[in-house]
Amino acid sequence: MTATIVGIGSALPERAVPNSHFAAIGSSDAWIVKRTGIRQRHFLPEDGHLADLALAAARTALARSGRTAQEVGHVVVATTTPDRTTPGLAVEVAARLGADRAAAFDLHAACAGFVYALDHAVALIESGRAGTVLVCGAEALTRITDHEDRSTAVLLGDGAGAVVLADVGAATEGAPEPAFRLGSDGNLIPLLYADRYDRKLRMDGPEIFVQAVERMSEATRDVLARRELTAADVDLFVAHQANARIVRAVGKELGVPPERLYLNVERVANTSSASIPLALHQAWREGRLGPTGLLGVAAFGAGVTWGAGVIGWRLEDPGAATGERTG
Repeated sequence: MTATIVGIGSALPERAVPNSHFAAIGSSDAWIVKRTGIRQRHFLPEDGHLADLALAAARTALARSGRTAQEVGHVVVATTTPDRTTPGLAVEVAARLGADRAAAFDLHAACAGFVYALDHAVALIESGRAGTVLVCGAEALTRITDHEDRSTAVLLGDGAGAVVLADVGAATEGAPEPAFRLGSDGNLIPLLYADRYDRKLRMDGPEIFVQAVERMSEATRDVLARRELTAADVDLFVAHQANARIVRAVGKELGVPPERLYLNVERVANTSSASIPLALHQAWREGRLGPTGLLGVAAFGAGVTWGAGVIGWRLEDPGAATGERTG
């Protein structure tokens, strides 16, 4: 069985926040763009529900996949900022989607959560325990942002993205099998964390930069080597959109040409586990993904956690794509 991405969707809050918003804490547009590549981000209202964003992204992905909610065997939502302590987002998304036969759970691996969830979904399909799996990354990072700390406040935004994975059998015969490499190092927790008392993200930015480039590059090299591939075999590489400088540094380490390295951080900022599917959906809407191809992904986050993978996609004409936003 070959697990393949067959549908993509995303959703952003209505409110777009430009860099000028942060002038009050001493950050100019020029300063933010130079150091991060970010020009705007989206904020969910204080009384907004992240489940609404996750559901909108999931519905779009499912519609584009040609599958029905009843065919979904598992719903996995990667998030660090759910609406409730319990139950998680996934059970609500599954119920509202109409996937009442699906198992559903949240996965918490910080910014690497979506890659972790992809790996889990691929394993379910390859083992025959599921034929169709919905994976969503959804975050309301503004809930854990210190809006007075210019070293972190300018980096973060809210949003959701989703993909549908399915076994397409002979349709992808001869394509490379998916492969993933995941890792963690709890000794580095002090570099990026939010504790139960402060409840705000704290980060050692310079060291995170170094670790992110090193870990994502290493994991990607390992994945490519295991599948006897090179960077030239990957049609599009989408890394976690934390900072444009980090993504470009990883691309340079791996030898990925600029035209195959996708960036949308300038429009949405760092959305943690939502960043890869958000970027992937935007790339599809822009025609950067053909009907079939091989996707490379890599992510790094608090924990510290990291992961990388390669997986095929099989998608319909992007001209049919519908809405991206929800209130």
